[in-house]
Amino acid sequence: MNSAFPWGDLALNLVISIAAVVVFIGVVMAIASAISNHSIIDICWGPGFVVVAVVSYLASMGADGDDARRLVVLALTAVWGLRLGLYIGRRNLGHGQDPRYTRLLASRQGGSLVVFLVKQIYGLQGLLIVVVSLPVQFAMYQDAPLGVLGWLGIAVWAIGFTFEAVGDWQLARFKADPANEGRIMDRGLWAWTRHPNYFGDSCVWVGLFLLALGHWGGLVTIIAPIVMTKLLVSYSGKKLLEKGMRRKRGEAYEHYIATTSGFFPMPPRRTPRATSDR
Repeated sequence: MNSAFPWGDLALNLVISIAAVVVFIGVVMAIASAISNHSIIDICWGPGFVVVAVVSYLASMGADGDDARRLVVLALTAVWGLRLGLYIGRRNLGHGQDPRYTRLLASRQGGSLVVFLVKQIYGLQGLLIVVVSLPVQFAMYQDAPLGVLGWLGIAVWAIGFTFEAVGDWQLARFKADPANEGRIMDRGLWAWTRHPNYFGDSCVWVGLFLLALGHWGGLVTIIAPIVMTKLLVSYSGKKLLEKGMRRKRGEAYEHYIATTSGFFPMPPRRTPRATSDR
């Protein structure tokens, strides 16, 4: 095992990853603008991380990173990112542009449309991909074998991936049944947490962070699961979704909130708690 970490190689990898993300996001923006549907950025969110993982794996081939760790991180990122992209793509097929983007575009008051899109949608998405993917990049340059933390990371990733994939599958099946029109999904994993997919997503990135701890420097990449979890809980995920569900489902959704954990899986409560405590 080498004592010196290749910080220079990692810095170069970061530059290459930024360039790859800029190109990837630029192509997505061009296609979205051509078809007048900016919802495709949601489909490309997961694959954007796959781009970084592939680029980082190729760029690190000349370094002394542990091959097993590199392959595991590449595989886990690719499986997560491609599944997410395929799921969202299938879900959005035939539905046109998400109203969120229509409202956002309607709020533009003059100026360049390209600049507006970069500032409001694509630039932020690209920045988040670069930041959240830091554990993936960092892990590619570590020469330590997987060890206990590495295997723990794989286990946490597997738990998260299972929650996310199974939760999405259960919800898709529920929505596909016309008998469930207007009802709230409160079965399966959704009886244990109101957001099994978001909880799973968070665990996936905690797992990848653990895989970046083959060297003490990997501690700095803890920003990735923190940022991802904050997004899922306080911004584009849980908070936004529940606001809409409360408006559409009213008292029924308030009851769901009062009996079901908001994020971490817990047994359903028989006695509802006050909805202000969520």
